[in-house]
Amino acid sequence: MQRFFALSRTTHGVLDIAAPGFVALLWLGKFPSWSTLLLSLFTAFAAYTAIYALNDLVGVITDKEKVAAGLKQGYSVEASAFRYPLAQGVLDYRSGVIWFAFWFILALIGSYLLNPIIVWILVAAAVLEVIYCLLLKVTYLRTLVSGLVKSSGPIAAIFVVQPKPEWWGVLLTLAWVFFWEIGGQNIPADWNDVEEDRRVGAKTIIIRFGPRVAGLIVLISLAITVVLSLFLPRISPIPLGALYLLGTFLIGVVLLLRPASQLYRSQDGRLAARLFDHASYYPLAQLVLLTLFVLFA
Repeated sequence: MQRFFALSRTTHGVLDIAAPGFVALLWLGKFPSWSTLLLSLFTAFAAYTAIYALNDLVGVITDKEKVAAGLKQGYSVEASAFRYPLAQGVLDYRSGVIWFAFWFILALIGSYLLNPIIVWILVAAAVLEVIYCLLLKVTYLRTLVSGLVKSSGPIAAIFVVQPKPEWWGVLLTLAWVFFWEIGGQNIPADWNDVEEDRRVGAKTIIIRFGPRVAGLIVLISLAITVVLSLFLPRISPIPLGALYLLGTFLIGVVLLLRPASQLYRSQDGRLAARLFDHASYYPLAQLVLLTLFVLFA
């Protein structure tokens, strides 16, 4: 099973589930029923498992080029001896397709039971993921597509708890996740893989603009993320006052702005991997903070 979990980057996927969890709790202001909570967790796990597997299925040819030239050590939440298991030949393509189809079908079923609108969000996420992979050697603007893919989970979570949400809140939530993904995940990941990507002719922001501009984009994106986080309490039906705002701001400083600032100043690729790891825990930290306020405030 380790090879299949490597295909789906399950460690990272489990961390990603915190983002829709946080968004759902924010919008509802309380924990949903146990049946909704369990179904949502299962559906989110299935969806992230499928979409991450789809990434490797679509990009297997390019991944084989990277493997042939030698792989660089991954960042801690993605480091694995089985990175690119299809490209390394430790998992055959047919098994990967079956794995993806199994989890995607389960995700579709769970989505339909939660809210049929989520089915369309899931299908859109899969299509965007394919587009993202196909644009690897075409344009660095694929980074924007990654922001939309990562936003799909939290947006779907809104429709679990609010069948007819206010669209300004949906857009605010999308923007918050979008800039976190670009500054804290996508560009740092590409930065970590810059040598491999350059060898295969990939088009990324770090390759196109260099470390100084890439670092500035990272810093600006994450600054926007932190600022937007201060407006998210307006969505919630429960009062989240100054203490909550202080907490969410400090989380942003520690996990996003400080490592981003260090990366911008040093332009050291090792700090890009460090930023990726710190940013991966940002939604989980937000979920823990909000949970404490829902339970005890």
